[in-house]
Amino acid sequence: MRSLDQGLTATAADPAAGREREAVLLAALPHNNGTLMRRLLDFLYDGAAWLAALAMIGVLLMVLLSIVSRQFGFHVAGTDAYAGYSMAAAGFLALAHTLKRNEHIRVTLLLSKLKGRGRHALEMWALSAAVFLSGLFAFYSVRLAWVSRTINDMSTSSDATPLWIPQIAMAVGTVILFVAFVDDWVLELQGRRKTIGSEETLHHE
Repeated sequence: MRSLDQGLTATAADPAAGREREAVLLAALPHNNGTLMRRLLDFLYDGAAWLAALAMIGVLLMVLLSIVSRQFGFHVAGTDAYAGYSMAAAGFLALAHTLKRNEHIRVTLLLSKLKGRGRHALEMWALSAAVFLSGLFAFYSVRLAWVSRTINDMSTSSDATPLWIPQIAMAVGTVILFVAFVDDWVLELQGRRKTIGSEETLHHE
């Protein structure tokens, strides 16, 4: 802010030099904001991936607890259900991180044949459809968790868990996936999205 004030002072003293300095200062602001936004988004995707990893550990613990309880003759109710909740949470929370690492399965037979504007147009069409569909997915996932909380919907298994609790992971995961698709859409529109190389294309197909 101080630098911007100095630039405005220079504008009053020397209009030509002041305008040049002010343009440089203002041009730097979106870049800094863009860098900060990029870091925040990457942190969001990585954080969701770490939560997915913890959920996978939860699956392992529930399976081990079920095995140990059977071996030693005691019963822990709901281990199968909680293993299922953890597996679902791992899957949904990892969606955005997987997308940003280009690890989702893509049929790129047509895309790999296109270059330049044709490829860009097809990418924009595919990403627009993905943004729309993931937005619907996120909306109805959040709505499902909200309705389950409102009507106090309970699991019919022996764990009797309020269903809105495991559904939170699904809602959060789909919302972050929607954000990731919007992120990719904007990057593709600006021409800054990383494209899939030939070796990666073979991997995805």
